[in-house]
Parts: sequence; structure tokens; C-alpha cells
Amino acid sequence: MPFSSLNDPVDVARSQAALDAAWEVARAGLADEVRERERTRLAAIVASLAPVAVDETELVKRALERYRKVAD
Repeated sequence: MPFSSLNDPVDVARSQAALDAAWEVARAGLADEVRERERTRLAAIVASLAPVAVDETELVKRALERYRKVAD
């Protein structure tokens, strides 16, 4: 479970919603065979940023920035 490090149910829900929103953007153009791995990688990024993000919108933005930066 990618969000097992989060204790607050609100943080877990916010992180899941942010992951879903970020994944809708990130998955475009990915080959089917790498999608599961890349979603797991994005989930780890979201989980690491969740404690410092002000809200879900910021969490999505920062997660996508880091996801793209690491991929480059």
C-alpha cells in the first residue's frame, strides 16, 4: 500500500485523490507494459510529498513536477 506511512485518514484520502488526478496526466503516452510500474513510482512520490503539501492541488502539482524531473 503506497500510503501506509500516512496515519491520518484525511491524509490518505487526499493522497489517493491526488494520485488519481496526477495519474490521469502522467499516464498519457505510456506503453501498457510500464504503466503499473510508473503508477507505483508516482504513488511513492505522492506519499513522500503528502506531509508537506498544503492541499490536494499543490500535491498533484508537486508530484507531477518530481515525477517528470526524475524521468528526464
